[in-house]
Amino acid sequence: MKIIAPLSGLKISLMDVPDPVFAQKMVGDGLAIDPTDSTLRSPMDGRVTLIHASKHAITISHENGQQVLMHIGIDTVNLKGEGFTPKVKMGDQVKMGQPLIEFDADLIAQKAKSLITMVIVPGESSLTMTLGGSVRGGHDVLFEVGEGHFKPVQSKKLGAAAESAWVKVQLPAGLHARPAALMVSMAKNFLSEIEVLKGEKSGNAKSVVSLMSLEIGYGDQIRFRAQGEDAGKAVSEMRDLILDLREDAQEVHAPKLAKPAKTGKSNDPNVLTGVGISPGLAIGRVHQVRTEIFVITEVSKLDGSQEKSVLNKALATAQTELSALIAQVKSQTDANRAAIFGAHQELLQDPDLLSMANGFIDQGKTAAFAWRKTTEEHAGRLAKLNNELLANRANDLRDVSRRVLMHLAPPSAKKNDVLPDNAILIAENLTPSETVQLDRSKVVGFCTTTGGATSHVAIRARSLGLPALAGADPAVLNIEPGTEVVLDGERGELRRNPSPEQKAEVSRLQAENLERRQAALKLSHQPAITRDGVRIEVAANIGNAEDARQAVELGADGVGLLRSEFLFLERNDAPSEDEQFQVYQEIADILGAKPLVIRTLDVGGDKPLRYLPMPPEENPFLGVRGIRIGLARPEILRTQVRAILRVKSKAKIHIMFPMISTLEEWRDAKAILEEERQTLKAPPVAVGIMVEVPSTALMADVFAQEVDFFSIGTNDLTQYTLAMDRGHKDLAKQVDALHPSVLKLIEMTARAGLKHGKWVGVCGGLASDLNAVQILLGLGVRELSVSLPSIPLVKSKVRECAITEVETLAKQVLNLKNGAEVRALEKKSQNQLMPALGPTPSFPQTIERD
Repeated sequence: MKIIAPLSGLKISLMDVPDPVFAQKMVGDGLAIDPTDSTLRSPMDGRVTLIHASKHAITISHENGQQVLMHIGIDTVNLKGEGFTPKVKMGDQVKMGQPLIEFDADLIAQKAKSLITMVIVPGESSLTMTLGGSVRGGHDVLFEVGEGHFKPVQSKKLGAAAESAWVKVQLPAGLHARPAALMVSMAKNFLSEIEVLKGEKSGNAKSVVSLMSLEIGYGDQIRFRAQGEDAGKAVSEMRDLILDLREDAQEVHAPKLAKPAKTGKSNDPNVLTGVGISPGLAIGRVHQVRTEIFVITEVSKLDGSQEKSVLNKALATAQTELSALIAQVKSQTDANRAAIFGAHQELLQDPDLLSMANGFIDQGKTAAFAWRKTTEEHAGRLAKLNNELLANRANDLRDVSRRVLMHLAPPSAKKNDVLPDNAILIAENLTPSETVQLDRSKVVGFCTTTGGATSHVAIRARSLGLPALAGADPAVLNIEPGTEVVLDGERGELRRNPSPEQKAEVSRLQAENLERRQAALKLSHQPAITRDGVRIEVAANIGNAEDARQAVELGADGVGLLRSEFLFLERNDAPSEDEQFQVYQEIADILGAKPLVIRTLDVGGDKPLRYLPMPPEENPFLGVRGIRIGLARPEILRTQVRAILRVKSKAKIHIMFPMISTLEEWRDAKAILEEERQTLKAPPVAVGIMVEVPSTALMADVFAQEVDFFSIGTNDLTQYTLAMDRGHKDLAKQVDALHPSVLKLIEMTARAGLKHGKWVGVCGGLASDLNAVQILLGLGVRELSVSLPSIPLVKSKVRECAITEVETLAKQVLNLKNGAEVRALEKKSQNQLMPALGPTPSFPQTIERD
């Protein structure tokens, strides 16, 4: 099949296109044109099946299934449609040579990276072409597509059929609700029927329930089969989506906890045990959350069309309620919970559920009966699956089911919604909707008989800071409402009828914690100076401007880590240089004279980008992530450092490269930065590295001769040192950042920095651990960059320390055998924090920032 040139201009090989996505043929094979005219024309007869929202890209599909994608310019998506005028709309039939898009070449040339236009055959292809020379738009053949790439139409009704190659699923948690919803969202863009095949099983790619029922886990091989007029494009893009997915957003941003083992039944009849899913102590009165009992008539007195109308109205009302919930949680800047309810909305549109429910209605059943029967059957199937994550999602389906039933059949027994003060909720399960709407002024904790540490409810509890148990002894459901109980979310216990002495002890511990927090907050704007006069910087880890404001309010000495990836995540294209600059400048203005350390883009591994396709990796955590992406895709790194270098600040801006593991990576990244600085004629900037891998710590003395500072990322350093994934369900509890092996690497880094006059900080989770503060100071760390709530408490802890004492403690812990021994010795030292001051510290007291 002949593809006609859509533009006049010079032909260019894709491999010479200055964009790796096209140059590496990730989208497909084809040619590029450096245009001499400004009207994009159709390369063949066909139908418009895609016009990008930014109007810079369009796809034409021939009736035989052949597709051609045309992409005008490079980085033109950032123009958001400026300069482009479509002459057709989605679904239009077009003739070869017909104008598709007119564009302002002069404007685009000024604002975009290049006007080079790609003409691509998506997916695998066999093309015949000649390189070099020029072509006339609408007249000359650009290339030919070989036989076998597309299949002839088999049925006018269904269209062509297509299958993808097998692809390995790289999601560590498998294809559960959220990635399944993402797949469904994409699948719905195609007219074709699409199936997902796993072994001998198949499921509907447009049905979340159907996909989850396949129980697709990490490492499983799947493929796509489609039939319809856009089948080829469908299987190609669905396969690409799976290749891009690495980790679900909720599991990325939420705390990753191993599911604790149940403690078994207690010998104390007043103690009921479960699984601690959110730590903390609470004392309060039981409020039993009962599930509604719906009055449902099985046989309908209406005809089928009327019952279907009743069901559709209830579904629409539930959709509206969920939209309101999404708006509510987004206003609270909680994108993860908004995604949960987005998945619930997909369930309300799930074709498998609706088909089964309508089938029951066709048999003469009422809408309420049909809906409950359908959701019960599907939830039952999910609950029986071996995959714990998928089984937990049956709770989501039951939540959606009840939401719709509330509008189909009034419950005969409603829950008692009048909460007592200091309520501890007891339930068989709590839905995500119920946890979102908890009254925090009254609820102090909850306990369920189902669920686990990976459920949405558990994640929500931790984000709220509510003590919580799951998988509790079913006897908790029999506790009389109003009974006084103590809930221990760390030990996984619920104690009935606590004695006055036990209640007094809990109250004492709670009061101590509150008093300490309030006292620390009063002094949070005072510097953190040890008892022997050493100033320690306590900075903040932040992700956006709002975090920066909170950091200033809480007394942070600056920002020790700006996670710049917040600008890159949860979007469909990369942020422009101007967009980045404006955000960095806003944060610098908020901080005033306080220092700001900006980490360059740190994605890959557990933080993929939708718009940055990457080939599948056997182990993404040991693959292309952190600075390796910046070096592999230098245009991304160059754009970011230019934006940072443009920032004006009362304090010097610091740039930090993540995941540096070799001296060569550091030098290559520094060279790119220096080239851009010279081009911009910007003043010198302090440049440092994250110490996250053992090789960097072991070579710290060499690095310290070249870098301006070190910031130790203890989360990754710990998992790479111990060779244990900190998100692994069985190993996570062993990933202890206070293990002596990790502490020795921290000490090596600190000593190297101090030797060469370079400041050394810790920005990983260990810096926020109050039990680690004196050890880190004793190892030579002089800056702690911590989570926002930890700022006042960490400052207070520093003031309790004397460097001479903590240096002695640090020497001792380095000779211990494991993290448990380190914690035990640290706890013992707590009672000896204030003896008479000793000699002058052996480490320098202060190292100024460069």
